[in-house]
Order: sequence, then C-alpha cells, then structure tokens
Amino acid sequence: MSSNQSLKERPLEDMIALAQQGDQSVQNHLLKSYQPFIAKCVSEVCKCYIDPKTDDEFSIGLNAFNDAMMSYCPDKGSSFLTFSKLVVKRKVIDYIRYVQKTPVAMSLDDSYDEEQMENPAEVLAVNEFYRKNQDVLYLREEIFDFKEKLRSYKLSLAQLADVSPKHKDARETAIAVARTLHNDTDLRYYVRKKKKLPLKDLAKLINVSKKTLERNRKFILSIFIILDEDYTYLKEYLKGMG
Repeated sequence: MSSNQSLKERPLEDMIALAQQGDQSVQNHLLKSYQPFIAKCVSEVCKCYIDPKTDDEFSIGLNAFNDAMMSYCPDKGSSFLTFSKLVVKRKVIDYIRYVQKTPVAMSLDDSYDEEQMENPAEVLAVNEFYRKNQDVLYLREEIFDFKEKLRSYKLSLAQLADVSPKHKDARETAIAVARTLHNDTDLRYYVRKKKKLPLKDLAKLINVSKKTLERNRKFILSIFIILDEDYTYLKEYLKGMG
C-alpha cells in the first residue's frame, strides 16, 4: 500500500484491521484523515471550537481515537465511528473533570439521540472498553501514589518483591498483623508518625514473635500503607494475596 489514494479506496473496517496488525502507515493515515471527525466530537463535549494545533482537549481526543482504533472489535455489534465517538467523548469528559476537579455539567448519554442509541450492542461495547481502560488508569495512579508513600517509609516496590513472604500462611499472618496495627488508634498514629513498626507494643497484641515481626517488617508496613490509603484496586488485590 503505497499511496493515500489506494488507502482511501479501502473500506474503513479493513483499514482498522490492518492498523491492528501493525501497519503504521494505515494507522497514521487514519489518525490524520479523521482529525476533523475527532475535532467535531471534542467540540460537542466542550461546546466550543477546538483547534487541533493548540487545544489539549484535541490531543486527548486524538489519543482516545487511536485507543479505540486499536481496541475495536466489529463482532461486538458496533460500527467503528459510533464506537470511537463514544470513546473520544468519554475520554475528553474525564480529562475535563480531572482538570477542573468538578463534574462536567452534562450527562454523556444525553448527548445522543434515539437514532444513534438504537443499537444497545454499541453502548455495551464502548462501556466494556471504557471500564477496562479506566480500571487500568486508576490502578496505575494508585501504584504511582503507593510508590511515593513507600518512599516516605524508606521502602520500594523492588524491595517488596524480595521480602514478600513466600508461603501463604506467612503472608496471611503478616497481613493480619498489618490489619491489627491499622485498627488500633494509638499504634496507627505511631506508624504514621515514626514510619516504623512499634515492635514491643505490637507483640503484646498478637501471638507473633518480635523476631518474625522484624523479619517481615517491610512487608507489614507496605500492607499498612495500603490499608491506610484510599486504594480501591490495591485493596482488592490484597484480598487475593492470602
């Protein structure tokens, strides 16, 4: 495929498939050709003219269009343009919410008429895509914040990989210790302030030796941090660590 003319003659769905297979020339062609479409989608959210050269919202929309292109599955019952339009709009709405730290005064579904929404499969497809991408985004943000909190305790993710108890019983015990630590008001305050375990006081509350507590100190502190923060995804992960 050597010319834009030959690309234009191909059905859109075929070009999407080629882009997903790694054809960057097709991918770049679609990203360039559909910039007016992307700008229109973004403008509908922002309620104003969007300049592709200067507005950050357009960059968000362009990246969202690319994500939609690489994730699109025709078997889900959605046309690509409808699917990508929904993805672009949702990504831009999320960006505006993030920048403004306040809800955008619009409902996503209110922006579509009955004709556009007549195929429930289209909505289901984009909802599935959106949820998975949001999960990845939020988990990534939690991990980034977790790394920062670990640093304040002079810990790191690399260290945790080395000190995490190998046996299930040992992990369950360490997690139980962290929960006991976090549930006690005085001990929780101590750990937050001193950034270390109150070994002597903790040993009085649980049937675990100070030697074992010291050996698992870093792991227990890391679990304490997760319990002490608003980490929805990491706490779910914690449930499966036993």
